[in-house]
Amino acid sequence: MIGVLDLGLRLTIWFLLTSDLSLVNILIGITVALLIPRRYVASSVWRDGLRIGREILIAIPQAYWEAWQMILRPHTEEVVEMERVKPQRTPGLIFLDIFLITFTPKALVLKYHEAGWYEVHNVTRRRRP
Repeated sequence: MIGVLDLGLRLTIWFLLTSDLSLVNILIGITVALLIPRRYVASSVWRDGLRIGREILIAIPQAYWEAWQMILRPHTEEVVEMERVKPQRTPGLIFLDIFLITFTPKALVLKYHEAGWYEVHNVTRRRRP
């Protein structure tokens, strides 16, 4: 049977999509949530997903901080670096990694290489000689 967390997540998505908390819509949402097939997800994927979620929450203030740094002190140097993908990443977690890197204003993922690398464009301050 469907777990409480799965049901809660599905109902939350349903209510966000419909924006309606009427009794009929709640019953329809519960029915839809119970009818959607469930896939088994390994606990390691859940742990990785929670870790990424925590990193995204940390990235929000970091993004604001980096934006203020770029406003107050111009960043004129550009560097393209290769970053290694963490081992055993599912396609969903790779997408979240790319989102996390690209969310901050100083970094942008240019390309994901199937060999397990991200090509990342970084903007930095010019180093004084």
